[in-house]
Amino acid sequence: MSKSIVQAEDLSQEYRSGVQESQDVTFSESLPVLQPSKMTDLPFTIYTPESPLRHPGRLLREMFRDLVASRELAWRLFIRDISALYRQSILGYIWAFLPAIATTLAFTYLNSQNVLRVGDTSIPYPAFVMVGTLLWQTFVDALNSPLKVVQSAKDMLVKINFPREALILGGIAEVLFNALIRITLLIPVFLYYRVPFSGTMAWASIGILALILLGLAFGMLITPLGMLYGDVGRGVIMISGFWMLLTPVVYPIPKVGTAALLAQWNPVSPVLQTSREWLTGQSLTHIDGFFTVSFAALAALFLTWILFRLSMPIIIERMGG
Repeated sequence: MSKSIVQAEDLSQEYRSGVQESQDVTFSESLPVLQPSKMTDLPFTIYTPESPLRHPGRLLREMFRDLVASRELAWRLFIRDISALYRQSILGYIWAFLPAIATTLAFTYLNSQNVLRVGDTSIPYPAFVMVGTLLWQTFVDALNSPLKVVQSAKDMLVKINFPREALILGGIAEVLFNALIRITLLIPVFLYYRVPFSGTMAWASIGILALILLGLAFGMLITPLGMLYGDVGRGVIMISGFWMLLTPVVYPIPKVGTAALLAQWNPVSPVLQTSREWLTGQSLTHIDGFFTVSFAALAALFLTWILFRLSMPIIIERMGG
């Protein structure tokens, strides 16, 4: 009896060892071993709690590498957003003109009724307001663009790891596209009010780019805070409306008084004024302030890009939690 039990246990052990060997063979055949030489060819990223600011050279290389790598994705995002924006509306591209037209009609009426005293302008007042409003809209679009594109991509940021610069580049492309559409409105306005077309109009593209740089610098600065607190986005809308009244958009820059002092310290004033003078062929009155603000905006944009780069992983972690 004991001999049969010993034989049964021996057979059971042989069966289990055979099954184990067959499983090992099947596992090794189905999953080929990755050689160390092949593993080194695969890209990998190591995340550490160490601040990237401790290695500025590496940080800058990664920033510009991701900026170049995000071009194609930025273009795809731009095409998607533009198609969705104008395809789902009845008026379509007319929405790009309506704010400027409404503002021009309102201030022209108030000026004609002597409700507002704006003084003399270098060109007919309706054309003056139209040019200023179109330039101001470009600045506001650039100001709102970073926060808007990042908020609209919340789900994608949480689920997919991709260069966040693609969102900013896509937003810049949309701002430029809308600015080009609005500029075409000036052609019939200039023809109607007999504003001469000047060769200085080609320089106006530099002024528009400077307005976009300035708006992006402010927009990138508030984006991290705006992603954490919804009040920031609402506050920007309110502040931009008040900011417009402090900027020579619908009136020439005052010579004396508190308004002249505010216009002097307002960073948008020399950029907008110089751009309008280029568009209308007038002599330049604030060219020094234009270049000072433009270079300062370029430096500020670079610093806010670093801030955006460092803060986005923390913000995404909060959104994912």
